[in-house]
Amino acid sequence: MPEAKKAVPKKGKKATASAEKKEEAAPPPEEKKQEAAPAEHDAELPEDETPADQGKTELTGLFVEKPQTATATTGKDIVFVAKVDSSKLMRKPVMKWLKGKWLDLGSKAGKHLQFKETYDRESKIYTYEMKIVKVIDGDAGGYRCEVSSKDKFDSCSFDLTVEVPQEEKSANILEAFKRSGDAGEDAGDLDFSALLKKREVKKQEEPVEETDVWEILKNAKPSEFEKIAFQYGITDLRGMLKRLKKMKKVEPKKCDAFLKKLDSAYSVDKGNRIKLTVELSDPDAQIKWLKNGQEIKPSAKYIFENVGLKRILTINKCTLADDAAYECIVGEDKCFTEVFVKEPPVLITQLLDDQHVVVGDRVEFEVEVSEEGAHVKWMKDGVELTREETFKYRFKKDGKKHWLIIQEATKEDIGMYFVQTNGGESKAELMVEDKELQVLQSIADLTVKAAEQAMFKCEVSDDKVTGKWYKDGVEVLPSKRIKMSHIGRIHKLTIDDVVPEDAGDYTFIPDGYALSLSAKLNFLEIKIDYVPRQDPPKIHLDTTGNIVSQNTIIVVAGNKLRLDVEITGEPAPTVCWMKGDKVIAEVEGRVRVESRKDLSCFVIEGAEREDEGKYTITVTNPAGEDKAVLFIKIVDVPDPPEAVKCIAVGEDCATIVWEPPKYDGGQPVKGYLMERKKKGSSRWTKLNFDIFEGQTYEAKRMIEGVLYEMRVFAVNGIGVGQPSANSKPFMPIAPTSEPTHLTVEDVTDTTTTLKWRPPDRLGAGGIDGYAIEYCKEGDTKWVLANQELVDRNSYMVKGLPTGEKIDFRVVCVNMAGRSLPAKLSQPVTIREIVQYPKIRLPRQLRTKYIKKVGEKVNLVIPFQGKPRPIVTWLKDGQPLDPKKVGVRTSDVDSILFIRSAEKEHTGKYTLSVQIENMQDTATIDIRIVEKPGPPLLVKITDVWGFNAALEWKPPKNDGNCEITGYTIQKADKKTMEWFTVYEHNRRTNCTVSDLIMGNEYYFRVFSENYCGLSEEAGVTKKTAVILKTGLDFKVPEYKEKDQCCSPKFTQPLVDRSVVAGYTAALSCSVRAFPKPKIIWMKNKMQIGEDPKFRMQNNQGVLTLNIRKPSPYDGGSYSCMAVNSLGEAVVECKLEVRVQPTEKL
Repeated sequence: MPEAKKAVPKKGKKATASAEKKEEAAPPPEEKKQEAAPAEHDAELPEDETPADQGKTELTGLFVEKPQTATATTGKDIVFVAKVDSSKLMRKPVMKWLKGKWLDLGSKAGKHLQFKETYDRESKIYTYEMKIVKVIDGDAGGYRCEVSSKDKFDSCSFDLTVEVPQEEKSANILEAFKRSGDAGEDAGDLDFSALLKKREVKKQEEPVEETDVWEILKNAKPSEFEKIAFQYGITDLRGMLKRLKKMKKVEPKKCDAFLKKLDSAYSVDKGNRIKLTVELSDPDAQIKWLKNGQEIKPSAKYIFENVGLKRILTINKCTLADDAAYECIVGEDKCFTEVFVKEPPVLITQLLDDQHVVVGDRVEFEVEVSEEGAHVKWMKDGVELTREETFKYRFKKDGKKHWLIIQEATKEDIGMYFVQTNGGESKAELMVEDKELQVLQSIADLTVKAAEQAMFKCEVSDDKVTGKWYKDGVEVLPSKRIKMSHIGRIHKLTIDDVVPEDAGDYTFIPDGYALSLSAKLNFLEIKIDYVPRQDPPKIHLDTTGNIVSQNTIIVVAGNKLRLDVEITGEPAPTVCWMKGDKVIAEVEGRVRVESRKDLSCFVIEGAEREDEGKYTITVTNPAGEDKAVLFIKIVDVPDPPEAVKCIAVGEDCATIVWEPPKYDGGQPVKGYLMERKKKGSSRWTKLNFDIFEGQTYEAKRMIEGVLYEMRVFAVNGIGVGQPSANSKPFMPIAPTSEPTHLTVEDVTDTTTTLKWRPPDRLGAGGIDGYAIEYCKEGDTKWVLANQELVDRNSYMVKGLPTGEKIDFRVVCVNMAGRSLPAKLSQPVTIREIVQYPKIRLPRQLRTKYIKKVGEKVNLVIPFQGKPRPIVTWLKDGQPLDPKKVGVRTSDVDSILFIRSAEKEHTGKYTLSVQIENMQDTATIDIRIVEKPGPPLLVKITDVWGFNAALEWKPPKNDGNCEITGYTIQKADKKTMEWFTVYEHNRRTNCTVSDLIMGNEYYFRVFSENYCGLSEEAGVTKKTAVILKTGLDFKVPEYKEKDQCCSPKFTQPLVDRSVVAGYTAALSCSVRAFPKPKIIWMKNKMQIGEDPKFRMQNNQGVLTLNIRKPSPYDGGSYSCMAVNSLGEAVVECKLEVRVQPTEKL
């Protein structure tokens, strides 16, 4: 809220509000409306204008009546009143009186400032008063009052203008310089505002005692410098402080500026806010905050607050950078503290995944945490991993993700890897297998003609593997015609200009692996025979190569089939290819026929399953016809297995089953490969490198409590098929341990109640429930007592044969199965146990049970007894009325409840519990109470001095309980505002003291009991009048003191060195009475009326100003002070330096 500007009244303007108020009595509201003038916006008007509306300010918010702007006369009292309506407030309102923007006047309370608060119970209005006793000029200015209650707030501003009476103008400047208040030096702040007014200065006629001002300043506190300066007429405060600083040789004694220092240490969570608070002894002291020795400036991060004597540093959104040492400095006093910023627990949001690799592979463990830049710790088998000189392990982080990277895995890296934060950990297993070379593409048989090129090509899984080529067991060496190449994972053997000697078996053997790839090179020799021109056609099929049996060709799906069929006949025969009844005549496309002289080529690009079938080639010419039938079989990898599911789990294992694939790819299924992953992860881990032939697999080395998914690959002679659909998520868990502390709680003729405690080890599966079983002694057939699992730790087994001995056991069941049973050590005989009836009356009901009218009464009284006892209730010996009192009874307790208590419910209630001829009873004394009536016959028995004696009689209605005391209040007849005098007064009489002379009072008395004060009060019919008495004032005697003294220089002249052209000043101070004559001399010659020199004497401080001195003005200067009692001289030297000029 901005500070209200101070209204400056016009000269001669009369006050619009009476400043004289009585000490205690506040004026009635009617008078306040006339006395107070509005001033909320007066401060913003110019001097020559007055506010147009002089009525009361419009009321808004919480205020019923606001303080009004007023004008007071110096030395008089004034009271400001504010009223707040609390009828709609949940809590008592809090009032603050402020001056200017932030000065809280509550800390200035004393004789000068007095605050008062009253409350009217009928109207629910709080009245707040601020009284200024003996107004001074420094009280003028803008004021503000603020009222707050929980989430409601309101404020208003008003001004106070102070006028000085014409006849009482003060001539002494020291009179105006005083503290605000009458309580001495500690009454208030130093007030300089009165010095700004124009005053008539009269010559001081009385002699002043000779005092050394500089000696007083040396021994005084810094807070008293201004007071001493004005007391002894020193106006140049800045020059005085500079000179005093040079004079002091001994460091002043440090004062304790702190009432409450900082604690030794503070702690705060990262991201939260913290407040550092100190309490000062001086509210006007300047304060500095340092962080690690550097001063803190106010900002959005650091907020400075001043609340009375408290100084608060608020640090918002603490980070690790705020973990530092902090220092608070007030003058020369310091206090220190340390702030520790605690990081919140860093949680792992994405767990580690198990890794299954081969030797030489790159391994990456990835984890994600909840905080960016968080510190994580990597460990292997309990040993922390660090950056080694070999750089085997690399650590990487990006935001919330962290990686552990192993460039080339070896067998030594096998183990369990952990990642830890301050809020959790995760682990994963690394398994490293020996590297197995896989054949991605094998070499195929070739049939070539003379002078053509033959190329054998294969592809393996490792691009670093080298190998050798062999022909019929002999290593093939490169030559001009034979070339070998190795590019990446592909190995080639190229033979140019094939000759018949190149035919044979070719083999590629990778280095370091027990593996060989073989193929055959067939040389096609073309023979030209001269036959008659009429030669019937003939088909020459090559029975080698892809033809595995008679006229059957096997092709791997996706590979290319090229079947070259030699045809003879003269004239050239016509060739026709057919698949079933469909003729294949395409010369382009995936399935096509290429024709050359004496050769027909049937080509299938990228063989598919649909290409499988019977093919017929027919050749015809005029000489005849020939026909051949071929069967092309397409083989492929098998389809995915089906119905993959988990049928059983253990603590770290699971059993998986599946169905074989619908299509085996034309080759028998050799076995299966399995993979698993954690749910939510995308990284699959291989479980077996060797083919598994069965259809039931037990996966091991799993983590209990983690959800997993499985998939299965089928493998045949062609390769590995596509993976199956993921299984439903499953969790490896183990059954719990057996329940503990199984005992028998109760036995009847046909039932037994058992109770137990949960198992010691629950595991990740938790508990689904308990199964209770029983059997007769000596029998082995256990009968299940509960059809559904029991969640509680107790159960009543019913329908048991009377007199039989029965064994019991309890089993814990979860998703992993049944636990081991918990058995009783011996059988239980089924028969009723007689127990004496006994009432267990709660301790609070053993004395009087008191409730207020309208409250609920709900009493639960437990009892015991077997068989079930008969329970009866009586009130004062009579049965209870069910319309007034309710009763509910169970096997173990009885409940007495009254929905709304009345006085007629008071009485003694008796509970009786009976089993046959055995009985137990308990009595409860219930008393329903209410507020008492008002006291009777309240009267004033005597009035003397400032006292009044009261008497009264107890009320007729005590509210059904003892009267605990009385509350006495008084009210001035003029205002009729009630003030509490005594509370909890035990007697029926009292004496009211400290009444105000000249006032007339009424008194009233409230009764008080357990429920509180009575609604009404007994009021005195007559009033007590406090008569005025005479007062005599004795004037104290005043003894004058002789203050005459000869001149004495308290501060000598100091040698000076000045620059020519700049005005110089020589200063000293002298003390003497009567006032001395001052003579300035240069080189022992008196300085006359020279305009170059200006001499000043300001209350003993002597100054010689030299206007623009030149080198000729240098020399020895002296100052002489002479009066009737003597003289004194001080000297100094002045050096005038010429400032060198730069040459152009």
